[in-house]
Amino acid sequence: MIELFFVTCLISDPQHCTEHSLLFEQRNGLFTCMLEGQNELARWVAAHPDDQVREWKCRRPEAAETDI
Repeated sequence: MIELFFVTCLISDPQHCTEHSLLFEQRNGLFTCMLEGQNELARWVAAHPDDQVREWKCRRPEAAETDI
């Protein structure tokens, strides 16, 4: 599995941020996440118009604990 990790913040209060995570099967590894992740983020932003994506990255889920 590959994780798309991203942080969103409220447009009205940029200091109020939330971490999110979506998982992809590891068919083509990080490359798939980098390509499909942008589409997933666009869908997420369209469904949450009060938020903006501050940062995002693709990583292996087991790296989550040491990556933050």
